[in-house]
Amino acid sequence: MKKLFAVFCILSVLFTLTACGGKNDAQAGDQEETVIKLGVVGEANEAWQPVVKRLAEEGVTLEFVTFSDYTLPNQALSDGDIDLNSFQHYAYLNNDIEKNGYELTVIGETLIAPLGLYSQKIEDISQLQQGDKIAIPSDTTNGGRALKLLEAAGLIEVDPEAGYTPFVTDITENPLDLEFVEVEASLTPGLLPDVAAAIINGGHAVDNGLTPSEDAIYLEEVKEGADNPYINVIVARTEDKDSELLHKVVEYYQCDEVAQIIQEQYKGSYITVW
Repeated sequence: MKKLFAVFCILSVLFTLTACGGKNDAQAGDQEETVIKLGVVGEANEAWQPVVKRLAEEGVTLEFVTFSDYTLPNQALSDGDIDLNSFQHYAYLNNDIEKNGYELTVIGETLIAPLGLYSQKIEDISQLQQGDKIAIPSDTTNGGRALKLLEAAGLIEVDPEAGYTPFVTDITENPLDLEFVEVEASLTPGLLPDVAAAIINGGHAVDNGLTPSEDAIYLEEVKEGADNPYINVIVARTEDKDSELLHKVVEYYQCDEVAQIIQEQYKGSYITVW
């Protein structure tokens, strides 16, 4: 009887330990990690690190999903593959929504990234020659913005009726008979050895080792505080536009620490707008 009692006690203890262990495992399995997927273009995301840190302190992981093509992040956001994106300005977003019917909404503003004209062959726009080739982004908004930049530089004139997004066909004056090579925006830096000059978006310029304020032979003039269609934005699906968690991402981005990183990283080439 004593032996049977001892065996019974041991089995009871083992059963209790097993039951408790199973309960703890189940509770651990119920605690799902909160992940926010943020779509970006390019690899220069140092300014987001304070946001990553603050969210991590609250048990939230900010995961970067990197795209190389501007046409992809809005599609991915619309399809639910990511939760936010931050790569575009109002002009690009509005055009993409109109063209594709996306239900996307701006939930925060970030910065203005001036467009620049870069060259490995000349040091000043006055050195451009008759018939020179200039690479410009092929998408509607950045391509149109590039043409407006060349117009501001006095190299061409475009039809004012075309507004912010003229096409090459809207050029009305081209004294040097410049030839425009239209390629996807991320490819413009790679064409520098093959063309007289290339218009490169700020992010792609930095990703390729260029400093806009130092290396551009002509840089887009940006007026701080202006109602500018080229202000970059943080975008969510319209159905999620009131999400407290997503707005927390915006709140944590719009801080002095992030502004300081942007100032140092881009040497004053980018202007924060909050």
